[in-house]
Amino acid sequence: MNEQILITDKNESRKRRLRYTAVFVLLAAAFLFIVVLNINTGNVKISVPDIVRIIFTGEGEQTQVNIIMKIRLPRILMSAVLGGALSLAGFLLQTFFENPIAGPFVLGISSGAKMTVAVTMILFINKIGMISSYILIFAAFIGAFLSLGFVLLFSRRIRNMATLLVAGIMLGYICTAITDFLITFAEDSDIANLHNWSNGSFSGMTWSNFYVALLVVGVSFVICFMMAKPLGAYQLGEAYAQSMGVDIKKFRVLLIVMSSLLAAVVTAFAGPISFVGIAVPFLIKRILNTSKPIVVIPAVFLGGSVFCMISDLIARTAFSPLELNISTVTSLFGAPVVIYMMLRRKRG
Repeated sequence: MNEQILITDKNESRKRRLRYTAVFVLLAAAFLFIVVLNINTGNVKISVPDIVRIIFTGEGEQTQVNIIMKIRLPRILMSAVLGGALSLAGFLLQTFFENPIAGPFVLGISSGAKMTVAVTMILFINKIGMISSYILIFAAFIGAFLSLGFVLLFSRRIRNMATLLVAGIMLGYICTAITDFLITFAEDSDIANLHNWSNGSFSGMTWSNFYVALLVVGVSFVICFMMAKPLGAYQLGEAYAQSMGVDIKKFRVLLIVMSSLLAAVVTAFAGPISFVGIAVPFLIKRILNTSKPIVVIPAVFLGGSVFCMISDLIARTAFSPLELNISTVTSLFGAPVVIYMMLRRKRG
């Protein structure tokens, strides 16, 4: 009897490992395919051999080199980094609030970050004519942190999660209204692409932007991955996590800081992007058939990268030369997933 149980456990473990491996291989293949497709697609078509030669040797027709190295490659890599960050922020918030509908956009965190970045951009550009990427990230972090702080204050008075989510949405609307008011009166100033940024866009990304975002998101990802074990314990309840030696107060603060920082980086560079932080973690957990953080964290990051790269490709090429806002595309694909999640929870 014991031998049969042991064999069954081994078979189940083997199936899980095969499932995880297959998902990661498919995500990695999709990542590489979308990168090449994004670089290849546009007003100027560039063949795959030319893309490979230019990226790895830097040699080729100068026009093609400039298009790839100065425009398309920084943009696609930036969308990958920021998409992964947004998905990971959503997973952390869903774990914190114990609700799959929680996400940076729904809870008003992205809108709070958007408001403080808009204020910072208007003040700095009007006075000194330039602004550092780190200042934008810091401003976005303050806005995201304050918004999440208000949501946590609401959570002490409001025990119903659905009502709490509505409160987060209302907070987001207030922050968006303030931002739109500021942008309206700053319209005559020299604030390049502020309107595009306020609606969400990956256009105009540079290598310097990418390096800053990669540094902040990379460090945040490593910290989150190191939190995988206490996150797994936290998913089973605070009492269980405490019995496993997790300092709940410090852990909750760290969870809030990391989710706010990840959402802030995205908003600082690309503006608010909707539904990615909700839809991607849900889909990845369904595909993997597990919620284990040590598996879900890297998969969610990679899935968010692929999702945002596909969305950016559609936004850039669907009605070329016109470009859609990235949130328009992510909402088109992400909103049906959220509706399905809500219907599924209602049935449950």
